[in-house]
Amino acid sequence: MKFAQFCQWLANRSGKPSTFLIAVVLIGLWAISGPWFHYNDTWQLIINTSTTIVTFLMVFLIQNTQNRDNDIIHVKLDELIRATKSAQRSVLDLEDMDSKELRALRREYRAMAENCGQADLQEPSAPEDEQRENIDQQR
Repeated sequence: MKFAQFCQWLANRSGKPSTFLIAVVLIGLWAISGPWFHYNDTWQLIINTSTTIVTFLMVFLIQNTQNRDNDIIHVKLDELIRATKSAQRSVLDLEDMDSKELRALRREYRAMAENCGQADLQEPSAPEDEQRENIDQQR
């Protein structure tokens, strides 16, 4: 089993209500056992160590599954953009842009959105495809 498959399997299992219930039961058993251990340091160390280890491992599990999900979403969006004839092909490589270029592109899209909103309220303007071509030419 590959690491990514193992992480996906573990993420699916850890997100179930039954897993949460098991965790609540274990914490309840630990709390009930307090008087038997006289609430000593070892009793406290058990829960502290257990939760620290689980939290540490879950950070990597969550990061792995988020990275994988992010890659999947990017591929799906790229395919949708590629398949849509009127979409801008220039947005397919946004990952290669630096922050300054991304901010500039975001401003362009905000301006387009504002123009679209004003056009709906006032009079029709240039078609959306022509606006996109103008933005592509400005780059």
